[in-house]
Amino acid sequence: MGAPLGRTVGPARGRSPHGSTAIVVTGGDPPHPTVRDRLPTGATVIAADSGLDHAIALGLRVDRVVGDLDSVSPEALAAAARAGTRIDRYPAAKDATDLELALDAARRIADRIVVVGGAAGRLDHLLGTALLLGSPAYAEVEMVAYLGPARIQVVRSQAVLAGTPGEQLSLLPLHGPAHGVSTAGLKYPLYKETLYPGSTRGVSNEFTETTAEVRLSSGVLLAVAAGPAGHSGSAPQAPLRTDEENA
Repeated sequence: MGAPLGRTVGPARGRSPHGSTAIVVTGGDPPHPTVRDRLPTGATVIAADSGLDHAIALGLRVDRVVGDLDSVSPEALAAAARAGTRIDRYPAAKDATDLELALDAARRIADRIVVVGGAAGRLDHLLGTALLLGSPAYAEVEMVAYLGPARIQVVRSQAVLAGTPGEQLSLLPLHGPAHGVSTAGLKYPLYKETLYPGSTRGVSNEFTETTAEVRLSSGVLLAVAAGPAGHSGSAPQAPLRTDEENA
């Protein structure tokens, strides 16, 4: 298992450097079984619909459940109600996914969000989640995600990322070009380069040290660490869920 991704260097504009953290557990496929050891302690936990079942399986105490609640198990929902967990039910016909609703709830109370979810299931949901993490709506929030065995961090100016030598790291630009990208601690260094969406220029780099630094002058990057070299970290695959369960 690789080390968790490091924190972004310096707080984003308008944030306290000693603010709070929220964990958002998604619905759909279950998280990787090793993710529990990577999560911060003392964080507020928000579950997106059937993310409540996954959070309970991880041994997390859930503070809030958000979504249309069409896929959460009745047993988990009843247990949450008995425990006094806040439950925000939305109509099934809505303009945002359960995850987006949960992220919006998290950003109102925290300046660091850790998203936990699976990486299998519907491809459109996985792509939508990746784009959502880097949304301008969360520009003032430090965003980290564990999707299956992968670790993802949104980088908007600079970040120090922890890993292991040989571990793969891909830098993927979102919502337009990422300008002035420079790196240190990676096998294929970049120096003030521009990474364009649709290009694979930043794919499959490798850690040469236990940390790597990424800087950029403008734009947004997803720093995606696949896991240690020689270890896929794959979790057992559950059957694909229906459209309604992933909504």
